[in-house]
Amino acid sequence: MSLFDRASGSQSRVQNALSPVEALTSIALIAVASDGNLSSKQARNIHQALSNLKLFNSYSTEDMQSMFDVLSGIIRHEGVNNLFDSAKDSLSEELRETAFAVATDLILADSILIEEQDFLVELYQALRIRGEIGQKIIEVMFIKNRG
Repeated sequence: MSLFDRASGSQSRVQNALSPVEALTSIALIAVASDGNLSSKQARNIHQALSNLKLFNSYSTEDMQSMFDVLSGIIRHEGVNNLFDSAKDSLSEELRETAFAVATDLILADSILIEEQDFLVELYQALRIRGEIGQKIIEVMFIKNRG
C-alpha cells in the first residue's frame, strides 16, 4: 500500500512503513518546510535535488507535487514528528545518509545560520547517522553552497 492510498482513507496515515521514495521525500520536506507550508520555489528545489537520485528517475513534476501535497497534509494533520518517525524507520542506513545530504544541501543553499547548523546536528543524530559522517556531509555541503 502506498502513501497515497493510506492518505485517502486511514485514520493514521503514517502508521505503516513508507516507501524509500516517500521516506526520502519526507525528510527533505520536513527539513525545508516543517511548518507544513511549501512554497513553489521550495518544491522546485526539492524536486530538482531529488530528481538527480536514481530512486526518482520515473517521477514527474506532477508526481512530486502530488507527493508533496500528501506529505504536507500529513504534517498539518498528524504532526511533523509522526511523519519523521515513519520516514526515519523506513530508510536503510545508506538512504538515511542520502536523505541527510539532500536535506543539508537544501537547507544550506539559502543561508547558513547557527540555528540551521544546530538543526542539522539534531537531524543527523535523529537519523542515527554517525557523528563523523554527519559532520563530513555538513562540511561538504557548506563548501558546495558557499560559492
